[in-house]
Amino acid sequence: MFKRIISLGLIIIILFSFYTVILADDTIENVDEKDINTVIETAAEVSKTPKIDSRYAVVIDRQSKTILYGKNETSKTKMASTTKIMTSLIVIENTNLNNTVEISKKAAATGGSRLKISAGDKITVKDLLYGLMLRSGNDAAVALAEYVGGSVAEFAKLMNAKAEELGLTNTHFETPHGLDSAEHYTTPYELAILTDYALKNNVFANIVKTKSCNITINGVTRTISNTNELLGNLDGVYGVKTGFTNGAGRCLVTATKRGDLDVICVVLGADTKTIRTKDSIELIQYVFNNYEEINLAEQIEDEFNSWKDINAGRINIEKGEKNGIHIKLGEYNLKNYPIKKNTQDQILINIDATLNLKAPVEQNKNIGKVTVLYNNHIILEIEILTDESIEKKNIKSYILEIFKNYGKWDGSLFHGKWDGSLFHN
Repeated sequence: MFKRIISLGLIIIILFSFYTVILADDTIENVDEKDINTVIETAAEVSKTPKIDSRYAVVIDRQSKTILYGKNETSKTKMASTTKIMTSLIVIENTNLNNTVEISKKAAATGGSRLKISAGDKITVKDLLYGLMLRSGNDAAVALAEYVGGSVAEFAKLMNAKAEELGLTNTHFETPHGLDSAEHYTTPYELAILTDYALKNNVFANIVKTKSCNITINGVTRTISNTNELLGNLDGVYGVKTGFTNGAGRCLVTATKRGDLDVICVVLGADTKTIRTKDSIELIQYVFNNYEEINLAEQIEDEFNSWKDINAGRINIEKGEKNGIHIKLGEYNLKNYPIKKNTQDQILINIDATLNLKAPVEQNKNIGKVTVLYNNHIILEIEILTDESIEKKNIKSYILEIFKNYGKWDGSLFHGKWDGSLFHN
């Protein structure tokens, strides 16, 4: 009887382990392309803010980092295999992609989504990266972590150092694959910011936009396909990563560009793959149906030049070598900005500057600012700077000014020739 209980217990443990692996595998529960197309058609005319079922979500504009939609976007949550965005970034920045990796027993035994590599297999870093991002291979994640960091723990330190560098204060990593653990979390917004940074790396961008490719393991070629169901099915999608664990639910990070508008959509905590797909499509369609990217820099420059035409000549330099000075705008990065369609009149540009300066005036002195508002919220402030230096007048300058004010000097102290006497009588 006791042996039967032991045997039954072992069977339950084995079944539970198998169940856990299945539920951490993002290749399970595919969404039919017909279903995707139906959702796309339904969401094509979305104008109102959609009510999504996923527990966490955000859509940001890549240029301005503006949040265009948010649901618990700053709340901490598990991130599943979207973790691999950071994993791949650390690998790309820290090793030669052409190097060959020999797979360890630990890496080969990693559960969940798998590239299906075995202990002793030899494969390049680059091919492991494709296996990591397309097939969401947890075994590939551990293999890369061991190769780059020496161990999973040491690699996690590199991940957290990068998160700190990027200012991701509500993000923390414990593993390279994202299987559930207590101190492994992020927020939708910070995951979007991380993704934006990663996409600026051409190697990363080229990997995540790949629908399928060939990799080589032990000299044998294998074809792998991307788990991202929106890639190739939704207009403008060019990445990025899927994910799933029991704790995180179904997750999807999507980058989409149409015209000048370029956004990142993050959906976390969906109960099913169908829900995450539907929510992602509806959010993306909503944004592109309702927002447009405007050339903010052009408007700022036009407004500033008009202001200069009227006011630049009024700038007085007290005790300066010259009265008047060239001015310019300071540096600013926000060149484009997303606004709701037909709300151009809600962009306001206010200019305020000091018109009275006291010499000496150094070059690049801040004398005012340009304030840009949208919908009564400040979105940008730019310094107004001097574009030259003006020295303080010296005694010679004052004397020359006196002569200039009272006519040309003809050699006498008075208007007329000197006849040898101090007075004319």
